Amino acid sequence: MLLTLAVAALGATAQRDKFVGNRLYADQKRLHLGFSVGMHFQDLKFTHNGYTTPEGENWYMEVPAYSPGFCVNVLADLRLHKHFNLRLSPGMYFGNKTVHFREPASDLLEKQDVKSAYVVLPLDLKISGERYRNSRPYVTLGVMGSLDVSKKRSDFLQFNSMDAYLTLGLGCDLYLPFFKLNPEIKFCFGLTDVLKHDRPDLVDDPATMKMTNSLKKVKNNMIVLTFYFE
Repeated sequence: MLLTLAVAALGATAQRDKFVGNRLYADQKRLHLGFSVGMHFQDLKFTHNGYTTPEGENWYMEVPAYSPGFCVNVLADLRLHKHFNLRLSPGMYFGNKTVHFREPASDLLEKQDVKSAYVVLPLDLKISGERYRNSRPYVTLGVMGSLDVSKKRSDFLQFNSMDAYLTLGLGCDLYLPFFKLNPEIKFCFGLTDVLKHDRPDLVDDPATMKMTNSLKKVKNNMIVLTFYFE
């Protein structure tokens, strides 16, 4: 019995010693390229100011549900150190969100669909852990600029085209035989007030302008799930 266990243990050790990882030198390249596809969820953070209309109404805004959007990026990765990489990944994010406007006292409800097509320019510092077999976890810290190129409409709310974000990501490098796959989730926190407060198109429509007047500021937030191929 003891002899059998000893032979089994030696066999397991031999199998472990024979393990050969995929793409062992992939991380030693100074510069490499790739691309990503994925999905994202957009949100808006509203800061209300307590504005009351002449009719005594108080309006509040929210995005009660998330709608998935599509995103695609190209990637340039620069190796700085064994554990640090600088990543530039320009791309496009297509999506929408539905804003609900509520007046609690009268139970009134209005809605607005906000469609967007963002040209994005993320710049991230990738901090990687030690590789274990064919996987390597990492985190990213970065900034991202965005430009909304979708057509603007005269509606309850309008938003500025440009914005900037702080980003935090979590992911894992998976070393496959012919390429490296990186599933990643990233949280993007908007830095600027994107609400257009000056609305000359609504000067003659105070019933619509009351929505803008009820807000102090609005910030964008996003959750992005992407799959990088390198």
